[in-house]
Amino acid sequence: MNFLFLNYNMLQKSDFKILAVDDERDILVLLKYNLEIEGYFVETANSGKEAIKIAEKIEPNLILLDIMMPGMDGIETCINLRKIEKLSSSSILFLTARSEEYSEVAAFDAGADDYIIKPIKPRALISRINSFYKKKFINASNTVIKIRNLLIDKESHVVKFDDNEIFFPKKEFQLLYFLARNSKKVYSRDSLLRNIWGTDVHVVPRTVDVHIRKIREKIGNHYINTIKGVGYKFIDYDSL
Repeated sequence: MNFLFLNYNMLQKSDFKILAVDDERDILVLLKYNLEIEGYFVETANSGKEAIKIAEKIEPNLILLDIMMPGMDGIETCINLRKIEKLSSSSILFLTARSEEYSEVAAFDAGADDYIIKPIKPRALISRINSFYKKKFINASNTVIKIRNLLIDKESHVVKFDDNEIFFPKKEFQLLYFLARNSKKVYSRDSLLRNIWGTDVHVVPRTVDVHIRKIREKIGNHYINTIKGVGYKFIDYDSL
């Protein structure tokens, strides 16, 4: 296969970051042990304030949040987490010993995505977390492309090379994503102009060359091949 759309088998569970928050150390040890055995990346926090600090740093995909904590409880913590723009895509799953309906309603009103009653049953919890993992990473498979050490995320407009995020202006990003999305095909300058810039804007063909050069400066020369006298092609995965 020449290029890889990220799917359940490709985006490893170690790429899915989980933050477990609970004031009980034994609970955190239990969660961390079982989730790391499952292959997930896990950080822990024992208070709401610590959770917010760590969440801003690691930007977790999923936050496991206890409701009943001293100081800043889970509800207040959730409300504060939902105010942080870069955490807008993080899912929050509440863990609580309280089964009253009003507690559940309060959790969802605060911004929770799911709610689990303690005592925690490890296999049931892992099954629920696997569901979050599949939903977030498999649903991204139409907009995210990974080719060895290059990752292109169309939805979030992110390009990572060797795990380092690289800034791409809009047209450079669109051009890179289009070529990677249509690997194996050769596109002329005129074809790329139509697909990326459209037909309503007058742009000279050399504009494509300039953008290709800038892309290569950021990710190297080996991803996009120049087909002399024809155009450009994203290089096959197997040939990298």
